[in-house]
Amino acid sequence: MSRYDPPVKMEKLQQTLESTLASVDKAEQLAMEAAAKAGFEEDDQAQIGMAVRECAVNAVVHGNRYNKNKRMHLEISRSSEAIIIIIGDEGDGFDMSSLPDPLAPENLLKQSGRGLLLIRAFMDDFDLHPRAGGGTEVKLVKNVIQA
Repeated sequence: MSRYDPPVKMEKLQQTLESTLASVDKAEQLAMEAAAKAGFEEDDQAQIGMAVRECAVNAVVHGNRYNKNKRMHLEISRSSEAIIIIIGDEGDGFDMSSLPDPLAPENLLKQSGRGLLLIRAFMDDFDLHPRAGGGTEVKLVKNVIQA
């Protein structure tokens, strides 16, 4: 990009949501709406929605443990080039390397543990790190494929 190129215009939405499954639904809905506005096709919108749902469930259930005094933080930024979604919780945090491999034979039939695998498959970039102020924050990026 040269210094004469106009900067990419980003539209941003920020929400602080309760630690409930209704908030998970709302986060998924907002992400899918933003993905549609960014120009993603229906399949990509569904994948983005599912990735956000998995992250939001993790934030509410595992991070905040449904604590009514803790919140889930959602930020959605979109441009003509990408959608960036950040989901944070106010939990104790965790070490991702301690998670069992969902593809290991002993884990294939377990009901949980596949969320992060799906998120990585559906998104172009995935980053998990401690959240400022406590908890965990996940950053998801999906690039718009230019035709």
